[in-house]
Amino acid sequence: MTDRSILITGCSTGIGRCVADGLAARGYRVFATARKPEDVERLQAAGLESLQLDLRDSASIAAAVDEVLARTGGRLYALFNNGAYGQPGAVEDLSRTVLREQFETNLFGWHDLTNRVLPAMRAQGHGRIIHNSSVLGFVALPFRGAYVASKYALEGLTDTLRLELRNTDIHAVLVEPGPITSHFRANAYAAFKRNIDSEASVHRDCYRAMERRLTTEGPVVPFTLPPEAVLKKVITALESRRPRARYYVTFPTFLFATLKRLLPQRTLDRILARV
Repeated sequence: MTDRSILITGCSTGIGRCVADGLAARGYRVFATARKPEDVERLQAAGLESLQLDLRDSASIAAAVDEVLARTGGRLYALFNNGAYGQPGAVEDLSRTVLREQFETNLFGWHDLTNRVLPAMRAQGHGRIIHNSSVLGFVALPFRGAYVASKYALEGLTDTLRLELRNTDIHAVLVEPGPITSHFRANAYAAFKRNIDSEASVHRDCYRAMERRLTTEGPVVPFTLPPEAVLKKVITALESRRPRARYYVTFPTFLFATLKRLLPQRTLDRILARV
């Protein structure tokens, strides 16, 4: 795979770090990016080519893409968009600013980055755009409205991009994990404490239960898998001659995709409200 380079976002921990390490071991030339300089230094110390990339900042995105293309002679086989966070909170407790911040990282930054690498892929005649979505990209859960909205929007944008690329050898793919072992809960809890006034909310009793879950050590959701489960699907999306539009990861994703197809919405809502 020495001729195949890939740019990955959100590599400081979890899925991004696992995919970066796994693909590097497989022979890919990996450009592992992270938002914080100290994480970039740590990735470099581990032997990865790493650059700083802040998905909230178009100048940072442009600089990272320019550097990657300069190092590869203008070629890039694949992009794995992964950098994201979850903003917990009831829809009525989300300010416009907080919702915008969720979209800046989880959608607008991914869109900006994708558009900056597509010209190189068109010039070389092939490429892979892989977006790490979520089971919450097609079903909703209470108190996750900002994250759900960002992932629903990502799925719509990616489906549209796939149609617009159908006469090329550039493939737009969605990976849809359910619960994966990572620092996602810890980061979500920090966002919750920063942006939601739980004691002033009509949902404060629900928030107390949610905080207990977010601060519990270890997996709290059944069927949680390690990030290697996502790596496996990313490899398939990269190396299949005709990759699928979607790759499910974890049993809950398969389950809810089936229930969404088969059940009336009211019945599905009753199930989702109890998750």
